Order: sequence, then structure tokens, then C-alpha cells
Amino acid sequence: MRLKLLVRRTYGYWKRAVLDVFRYTGSLSLLLGLTIYWTFVPPHRKWYTLEQMNKIGVASFPIIFLISLFTGIVLALQSAYQMQKMSAEIYMASLVALSLVRELGPVLTALIIAGRCGAAITAEIGTMKVTEQIDALETLSANPVKYLVVPRFLALLLMVPLLTIYADFFGIVGGYLIGVGKLNIPHSMYLKMTFDPMVLKDLLTGLIKSVSFAVIICLTSCYEGMNSEGGAEGVGKATTASVVRSFILIIIADCFFTALFYFAK
Repeated sequence: MRLKLLVRRTYGYWKRAVLDVFRYTGSLSLLLGLTIYWTFVPPHRKWYTLEQMNKIGVASFPIIFLISLFTGIVLALQSAYQMQKMSAEIYMASLVALSLVRELGPVLTALIIAGRCGAAITAEIGTMKVTEQIDALETLSANPVKYLVVPRFLALLLMVPLLTIYADFFGIVGGYLIGVGKLNIPHSMYLKMTFDPMVLKDLLTGLIKSVSFAVIICLTSCYEGMNSEGGAEGVGKATTASVVRSFILIIIADCFFTALFYFAK
């Protein structure tokens, strides 16, 4: 009897979990469709979009610089430790560059933006929701998606790929400092081993990933903010859920695109 009850409860739990996943995915898809539609409907709030680009992109440059630079340094040190055992430390340059351009650059940038800007977006929109400012917009015949989501959508769509290129560059610089400064690899040889193995597909893969990550961050942050409830505590919970779910979806999307571009036949 107890076993049957346990099985029934477990089945009910997983059933609800699967339904919640489909419900959440459907809600994000609906929000994406509305966002794309309202993006092309005038009037366009250009100055507000530029303001969001400044908050999301320009203000994120220092932290992206530090994290990408030291990631390149750590990656170079770790790979050099193994490469030196095989007298193949020259290939460390290729390993660092390809790892950053294909994977670490887009993923680290997206995680930083999700934690820094995604949380801020959710908190801002969530506060507007619980203080009924979004209801006031609807009363004034202003569509909340166009007013709140579209500017952030465009800002993320433009700035995340730029920040990814920025992170790739400084990550490679970090590897260069170790390769040339510590391992005494000639400057010209290091640059040759960095860029010769790299093809256009590698760069495009990273940029496509960054665009998809930008969409994920925008949709998750705005959705959680627009559906928050319960006052300040509800806004806090929505912010936490936004960051956690963004991280999970970014990693899932990264696995999908990596398999699609490099392993799918």
C-alpha cells in the first residue's frame, strides 16, 4: 500500500514537472512572438533602446574585460602544464583561441550578462508589476511588451554579440601574455598558431550562440518580471528564478548548438 502511494506521488510529481516545463516553454515562445511583432511596429523608442544598450553593454565592459582576461590566463597556464610534458606548448595558442571563440567567450559573456543585467531587468519590471505600473500602462493603451520588452530585446540582441567579441579578444590577450611572457614563444609564432587554425565557422558559431543567449536572457528576465507577485518578496523570488533559469537555458542551448555545428552529420 505504501509502495503504491509512493509510486503515485512520484508519478504526480514528475507529471507536474513535465507540464510546468511545457507551460513555461510555451509562455516564453508566446512572449518571443509578441516581442518580434512589436519590434517592427512604429513608433520606435530609439533613445530608450540606446539607454538600455548603455546599461547592458557599456557598463559591462569592465567586468567582461577582467573575467575574459583572467580566463585566458588560467586556460593558458592549465594547458601549458600538460603541453610541456609533450614538448608541444606551441599548440597552447590554438587551444586557447579556439576554446574561447567557440565556447568560453559566448558562454561566459552570457552568464555574466544574465547575472548582472538579467537580474536587474527582472527586478525593475517586477517592481513595476507589483506596484501596478504595468496595469497603468495598459490603462493608457500602451502595450507593456512594446514599452518594456522590445527596447531591452534590441539592446541585448546588439550588445551581447559585441561583448562576446570583446571577451574573445581579451581572452586571447591573456593567453598571449602567458605564451610569450612565460613560455618564451616567439611573438609571430604565437599569433600564427592562434589565427591559422581558426576558420570563419568558429567565429560565426560563437556569434550565433551569443544571439540565442541574448534572446534567452531577455525572454526569461522579462517574463519573470512581468509575472512576479507578492510584493518585495515576490520580486526577490522572481529575480532569483530569472537568473537560475537563464543559466540553465544558456547551458542547454550551448549544448544544442555545439552538437549541431560540430557533431551533426
